Amino acid sequence: MVWFLPIILIGGLFIPVLGYLVVAMMAFFLVLSLFKSRFWCWNLCPRGAFLDIILSKISLKRPLPKIFLKAWFRWSVFILFLGFLTYRILSTGGDLILIGSVFVSMCLLTTIISVLLGVSIKHRSWCAICPMGTLQEKIGNIKKKNP
Repeated sequence: MVWFLPIILIGGLFIPVLGYLVVAMMAFFLVLSLFKSRFWCWNLCPRGAFLDIILSKISLKRPLPKIFLKAWFRWSVFILFLGFLTYRILSTGGDLILIGSVFVSMCLLTTIISVLLGVSIKHRSWCAICPMGTLQEKIGNIKKKNP
């Protein structure tokens, strides 16, 4: 699945509707999380595969900051990104092409952050605070509590 990342990041700059691949992946992994929690993150995520294949070779491999593991911090990142995404979508005026470009740019932004964290800390540092990973984990835990 690693090839999805350049398709969205590079192709999406020229063909913004490719951003809807992000929406499709989000819908798929949220449904999957009902059954497998964060299975997507560790096995299918295109960005995670990129981090494993490329960044693991150049990462400084420092210990993950403890704050990254705190629920309040992870949910703060989730709310921040969801708020930013909502603002950006609303500012498109409903233009479907622009909405696609919002998802491309959010994917680009989170990839840049993941690369910066991956090089300076551990290659999968972003995964600890990824908003979608946080949501998947929550959905998976709800399902475990209510079989």
